[in-house]
Amino acid sequence: MSTGKINVSVENIFPLIKKFLYSDHEIFLRELISNATDATLKLKHLTNIGEAAVEYGNPVIEVKINKDDKTLHVIDQGIGMTAEEVEKYINEVAFSGAEEFLDKYKDSAKDSGIIGHFGLGFYSAFMVASKVEIITKSYKDAPAAHWICDGSPEFELSEADKTERGTEIILHISDDEQEFLEEGRIRELLVKYNKFMPVPIKFGTKEEEIPLPEDAAEDAKPETRTVDNIINNPNPAWTKQPADLEDEDYNTFYRELYPMQFEEPLFHIHLNVDYPFNLTGILYFPKLTNDLSIQKDKIQLYQNQVFVTDNVEGIVPEFLTMLRGVIDSPDIPLNVSRSYLQADGAVKKISSYITRKVADKLKSLFNEDRADFEKKWNDIKMVIEYGMLTEDKFFEKADKFALYPTTDGKFFTYEELVEKIKENQTDKDNKLIILYASNPEAQHQYIEAAKSKGYEVLLLDSPIVSHLLQKLETSKDNISFVRVDADNVDSLIKKDEEQISKLSDEEKETLKKTLEETISDSNYTVKLEAMDSSAAPFMITQPEFMRRMKEMQQTGGGGMFGMGNMPDMYNIVVNVNHELVNEILNTKTKKKQERLINQSLDLAKLSQGLLRGEALTNFVKRSYEMIK
Repeated sequence: MSTGKINVSVENIFPLIKKFLYSDHEIFLRELISNATDATLKLKHLTNIGEAAVEYGNPVIEVKINKDDKTLHVIDQGIGMTAEEVEKYINEVAFSGAEEFLDKYKDSAKDSGIIGHFGLGFYSAFMVASKVEIITKSYKDAPAAHWICDGSPEFELSEADKTERGTEIILHISDDEQEFLEEGRIRELLVKYNKFMPVPIKFGTKEEEIPLPEDAAEDAKPETRTVDNIINNPNPAWTKQPADLEDEDYNTFYRELYPMQFEEPLFHIHLNVDYPFNLTGILYFPKLTNDLSIQKDKIQLYQNQVFVTDNVEGIVPEFLTMLRGVIDSPDIPLNVSRSYLQADGAVKKISSYITRKVADKLKSLFNEDRADFEKKWNDIKMVIEYGMLTEDKFFEKADKFALYPTTDGKFFTYEELVEKIKENQTDKDNKLIILYASNPEAQHQYIEAAKSKGYEVLLLDSPIVSHLLQKLETSKDNISFVRVDADNVDSLIKKDEEQISKLSDEEKETLKKTLEETISDSNYTVKLEAMDSSAAPFMITQPEFMRRMKEMQQTGGGGMFGMGNMPDMYNIVVNVNHELVNEILNTKTKKKQERLINQSLDLAKLSQGLLRGEALTNFVKRSYEMIK
C-alpha cells in the first residue's frame, strides 16, 4: 500500500468544490455516470479498432444503494484503470490558486457542467460523501487498484482483489446528505440526468411477465421472472437518422420526453448537422394558446446524451423557446457566462441554423399541405409572429408562409392579401389600409359595417399583434393597419368623396356644445361626422395610435413612455344625418334631451363592452322605465 497527497495548489480543494462549483449537490451522480459511460465507450472504441484484446459484450452501468453501510455504488464494465493511471488521472488536479479559480468560475459554474469540462467530474463525489473509494481493474493485464480518500489531500492506494474489468466508485454518504441513500431520490436523478445515456443503466431489478405459449389454457396465468431494471433509453430518437423514423416514432419519443403531456405535437423538426458544428435534436411544435407565460415543459439541452439544462436562452432563438424537444451538441460552451454565450461565434451559428431549419420546415409544410397548415395556424401563430418580430432573417422567410386570417375564415399570405384588397382599400393618399379586428364578438358592429363596403377584415388577436403591426408597417411600403373600431366606417379608409351633412355649421356647433355639456367624462371626445342616415347615431371608437401604443407598452417593450398607465381614450362619433340626432338637436326640453343623449351613449358603450357597474345598473333600470 502506498500513500500520498493529491497534487493541488489549493490547500484543500474539496470545500471549494462543495461551496462554489454547484449550488445543487445532485449533479455528482450525473458526473459519475458520465465518467462510467466514457470508460465504457472508450473500451468499445478500442475493441473496434483492435487495440483491446477483450470481449466488449453487453456492458451496463449499475447504481446500487447499501443503506446499512450508508454507501452508494456506481459500477461500470468499462476500460478500468491501472494503479499508475489512478495516480495520473485521480491525483493530479492542478489549479493555479484558490483566488484565480474562484474568480474564473464562480459566475459560470452554477448548473453549467463545469466539473465535467475541467476534469473534476470524479471530485464532485465529495460534495455528498465523507469518504470515497475507487476499486478498478484495467482491461490490460495489470493488478486491480484500490484508492481511498476522506476528503483531505491525503489518499491511500493499494492492490485490490477485483477480478472483473471495470471500475466501482463507492461513496460513503455524509450525514447531512442522507437523501442520496433513498431509492426514490436516486431514481429521480437518474431519470432527470441520465434518461438517454448511451450505455444501459441498471438500478435494481423488476418483475417481468413471461409470455404464455400459444397452446396455453384459457385460465393460465403467466409466470414472472426477475430482470434488470434498466432506467434509460440508450438509443433515443434524436440519435437516429430521419429516414429510419416514422411519425409515430417521433410521437412516442415526445411522450417519453413529456409523460404528462396528453396532446400530440402538431409537427416535428429533426436537427442533424456535423459541420461547421455538431448538433442533433428534435424540436416539436405543441399546441399553443395566447398565454405568454413560461411553460413547464421546455426544450432540453444535452451534451452527448447527458442532460445539462432546460434553460436554453442564448442558444435557441428566443421565439423558439416556446417549442419543446431536445438539442444535443458538444460544441456549446457550458462553462461560460450567459453574456459570453450570446456573443460566442459557434453559438450564433447554431442559433442561426436552428432558425433557418425551423423556417424551412414551416415553408415545406405550407407548400405540401396548405389546408392542413391553415387548420394549425391558430396553434402555431404565436411562435411565428414572435419570430417575425424578433428575428429579421426569420421575418424575411416567414413572408412566404405567415398567414393573415379574415373574420370570414379565409387565409391569405401577405402577397395574396395585398393583391386582394389593393383596389378597394387604397385611400386617397394612395396608402393601402389593412383593416383588422381583435375580438369578433365585441367588434361585430364595426366588422359588419366594414364588410358592407366590401372591405376584408383580418382577425389578428394574439397578445403581441400591436408589436407585429408596427414591425410590418415599418418593413412594408406604404401600408397602414387600422382596427375596425378606430373610426366610423367612412373614415377608416378616406376616399375623395364626402358625405353631405344635413345640418348647418351653426346647428353642428350647437349640437356639439349640447353633447359636451351632457357628457362630462373626460375620457370621451365628441366628434360629429356626416354619415349615411342608416348608420348608427352614436358610435364609440378608439384612436388606432393611442390604443396600439398602450397595448405595446402593456405587453412589454415599445410604445411611448408612460402610455401604458394612461387611461383609455375614446371618440364618440355622432352621425349628424341620423334622425335621432336631429331629434336631440331640436328637443326643447332639457331633461328629455339629456335622457336621449345618455340612453344613446349607453347603447354605444354597451356595444363596445364599456358599460359596467353602476352605469350598467342605471341603464337597465332606465330602459325598463322607458318601456312601461
